Amino acid sequence: MAATSNRIPWWAWAWPVLAWVVLAGTILGFSGAITNVIAAAILIATVFAAVYHAEVIAHRTGEPFGTLVLALAVTIIEAALIVSVMLTAPAQSAGLARDTVFAAVMIVCNGIVGLCLLLGGARHHEQGFQIAGASAALAVLAALTTLTLIFPNVVVVTPGPFFSTSQMIFAAIVSLVLYVGFVFIQTIRHRDYFLPADASEDHAPPPPNIVALTSLALLIASLVAIVVLAKFLTPAIETGIERASMPKAVVGIVIAALVLMPEGLSAVRAARANRLQTSLNLALGSALATIGLTIPAVAVVSIAIGQPLELGLGAKDQVLLSLTLLLSVITLGTGRTTVLQGIVHVVVFAAFLFFAIVP
Repeated sequence: MAATSNRIPWWAWAWPVLAWVVLAGTILGFSGAITNVIAAAILIATVFAAVYHAEVIAHRTGEPFGTLVLALAVTIIEAALIVSVMLTAPAQSAGLARDTVFAAVMIVCNGIVGLCLLLGGARHHEQGFQIAGASAALAVLAALTTLTLIFPNVVVVTPGPFFSTSQMIFAAIVSLVLYVGFVFIQTIRHRDYFLPADASEDHAPPPPNIVALTSLALLIASLVAIVVLAKFLTPAIETGIERASMPKAVVGIVIAALVLMPEGLSAVRAARANRLQTSLNLALGSALATIGLTIPAVAVVSIAIGQPLELGLGAKDQVLLSLTLLLSVITLGTGRTTVLQGIVHVVVFAAFLFFAIVP
């Protein structure tokens, strides 16, 4: 892989630099359709740079630490993006956190996982992974999604899809405890659950420390640029969605898709290289980090500014979430996957997108 080189290619640092140049231009007041097109093109290019740097770090630190770095970095910045939008327009963004978190879970568990299984199965016929690690991640994911996205609809203290202040605090604490517990299991107590099942896989020598540290700095710069550019493009996206008469929840899908692009590309590349364990570490770890870190962050902001946070999913989305969790348990319950499981998850992801646009 190119990510094992001792030198960083020119494009891996040039695109993040250009992204920051575009951001400086927007701060100085440059805007318009042409600026939006340029920003979108550079955003996509910066995603590829972020994927490269993430692979360098993953190769240097080894599994599962490498995938954890990317998942944590993306999720922290995603949470910062949602919080900034909440602070800018609290009344209009009451459901943004819910829409973005739910979209992230569906994109990861059906879109990214489905594409990994589909492309990996098409190339390698059958792929293996550690059942113990996948089961641990799915158990935490089921608890997190149920407690934060479904429970608001059934509690009786407040009507509708809202938590009371005390319930919000409890949900935030529980989310953080579950995620920290998962990270402890993944990196310390049972790290072997998340290592490749085929220990005989050959790897190129890891890059030097200076290259890994440079890639870490460029990864952070790339991710910040990606999220800020996504925020810059959000008004144009919202305008386009309104003109197309699409539901407002589509905004959350677009934001989640833009932010998750680096992880998605990394996971797909790993699956095509017959490293499905790395793909699942990235995908499931991202879904868990999205809920486990974003919910506490938005809960603190919601309480601080006194703006109710709409977390409960509608009936349609609850059905899709239940179907996703059920399929994930079945798909990842044997330790072996084929192209068929990929097709099923991709179809469910297509259904999620279709019914989000045509509810």
